[in-house]
Amino acid sequence: MRPETETELAEMIAAAQGPLAIRGGGTRTIGQKVAGEVLSLAGLSGISLYEPGALTLVVKAGTPLVDVEAALAAEGQRLPFEPMDHRALLGTEGTPTIGGVVAANVSGPRRVQAGACRDSLIGVRFVDGMGTILKNGGRVMKNVTGYDLVKLLAGSFGTLGVLSEVSFKVLPIPGATRTVRAYGLDDVTAVRAMSAALGSPFEVNGAVHHMDQQGGKSVTMLRVEGFTDSVAYRADALCKLLGGYGDWQVADADWLWARDVQPFVGVPGDVWRLSVKPSDAPGLVARVAPLDALYDWGGGLVWLRVAEGTDLRAALGAFSGHATLIRASDETKARLGVFHPEPAPLQNIANGLRGKFDPRGILNPGLMG
Repeated sequence: MRPETETELAEMIAAAQGPLAIRGGGTRTIGQKVAGEVLSLAGLSGISLYEPGALTLVVKAGTPLVDVEAALAAEGQRLPFEPMDHRALLGTEGTPTIGGVVAANVSGPRRVQAGACRDSLIGVRFVDGMGTILKNGGRVMKNVTGYDLVKLLAGSFGTLGVLSEVSFKVLPIPGATRTVRAYGLDDVTAVRAMSAALGSPFEVNGAVHHMDQQGGKSVTMLRVEGFTDSVAYRADALCKLLGGYGDWQVADADWLWARDVQPFVGVPGDVWRLSVKPSDAPGLVARVAPLDALYDWGGGLVWLRVAEGTDLRAALGAFSGHATLIRASDETKARLGVFHPEPAPLQNIANGLRGKFDPRGILNPGLMG
């Protein structure tokens, strides 16, 4: 099914006699496969409203992300949260859509300063499991009354409703970007250095660390952006501040390798995503001895590549945080589950929400447990 309007989308959902597999561009196949009739949002495409002076963008959910970014770039603006492109990591094809970005709450390295996708999202229109068109939020930042469905829909993977339109607050592209880089830091030292940088007044908006398993040499990178003179000052100040943690140099660097987890592309192994307290991250990584590890968000997000079929949650034991299985065989996903098990009280709340928004249980059933 491929609706061309929001009304058609609502009619198709209302008339559905069984499960629906919601598809944007089909590039973020993170969860388990959903058995159901495919409902493609590709027909709901186009920018509904863009006011550069107001830093506001309203766009239909099926719009290719590349089109959104091109329209913003033409006005010297961008999405603040730096959405990741999963295609290379997951081996998928197709074109990422803005609705898919919201549905999965996709965010890149800049999240550590700018917030996640949901933090830039100011409005949504969607269709619930009964075919009812709903909207929440608006086209300006303001206090929200009632249920904050904007935040609820971001990261719900289409299980609460099918997005038809989303609204964002966007930001200008900064005039300059510099990277402060050090080689050879161990994981513990790197996390301490990143924490010191992020806690400084120098407005770091990227903090990553990766151990090159083949070259045996780690790299730790911090990013600052803004006005040219300010960036130069802050980069130099960071080098001085972090002198006790290693030899830091100012450089130009490509951040796509970190955003898209490129070190894990084209190499065997399952890929997991840990969300943890940064200070806990090195110990957890050491506990499982992965094939590879990439620290982002100053250590708050850790990408791990492990042997195929590994039950990482069992290997980690009890810890504060959650582990999501991003890349693995269908058998491993079915056996271990993609999303971290929730405590019973949270699971009850989640089940209650799904019961309200999708009482027939037809929207991506089973995707999130």
